[in-house]
Amino acid sequence: MPLAPPILLTSSVIAHDTGVALTDTEERLRLTIECVGEWLQIDPQLQIVICDGSGYDFSAPLRDRFPNAAIECLHFHNDITAVQRYGRGHGEGEIVRHALAHSHFIAQARCFAKCSAKLWVSNFHACLAEWNGRLAFKGVFLDVFSPLRRTTLAYIDTRFYMASVEAYQRYLSDARLRIDKEKGYGLEECFRDTILAQGLNGLLLRTPPVIAGVGGGIGRHYRNSLKRVLKERLRNWLVQRNKRHAPLFIRPQAAAD
Repeated sequence: MPLAPPILLTSSVIAHDTGVALTDTEERLRLTIECVGEWLQIDPQLQIVICDGSGYDFSAPLRDRFPNAAIECLHFHNDITAVQRYGRGHGEGEIVRHALAHSHFIAQARCFAKCSAKLWVSNFHACLAEWNGRLAFKGVFLDVFSPLRRTTLAYIDTRFYMASVEAYQRYLSDARLRIDKEKGYGLEECFRDTILAQGLNGLLLRTPPVIAGVGGGIGRHYRNSLKRVLKERLRNWLVQRNKRHAPLFIRPQAAAD
């Protein structure tokens, strides 16, 4: 299994996007600290970078709660006007950009695994086994089970992905600038269209990430029943057998190349 990249948690303790369901600052803070603990339960040796775009410094509470963990805390202020106009996807893009410019962990590793704060990936090690050293995403497809409709890539799930610094900066660092909130064209669609326009292949995870925690946008816990997890696996398996979409998926031996 490849070495785990630093986990970049993109945080905004103060919700600048007024469209999100979870706006309580104290609750957002509590859930973010909780998710750090969940990541360390998955692997105590992980390097964690938490970058907050609302100016909150996590250094003191995380040092008190996890004194032996390798945690790097960054904070700055997002462009609030831009976040309110374009949505949290724009703010997230700014946060990743700031982290790549200031994180020592990421600079040393030259790669990162991005996860939205308040969330974690229960099967992270299964996803990590597929890490190709470039880009690794979950693709969300429509009409997979319909025999009468063509299966299409609807969007890229941006809650969790892995990326090298070089690939991210080359292809995705400006994706947030193409968001059109009024037309429902978010960061997820920006990532999708960038990948398709660039003809990028071998970057979708064969194993769907099982994302747990509380989504700030929806304001509730994700439900990962066994039935749901198995359905997602089946969906991904069927898409991989689709000749049109198969090249998008990471080859089984890519992590060892």
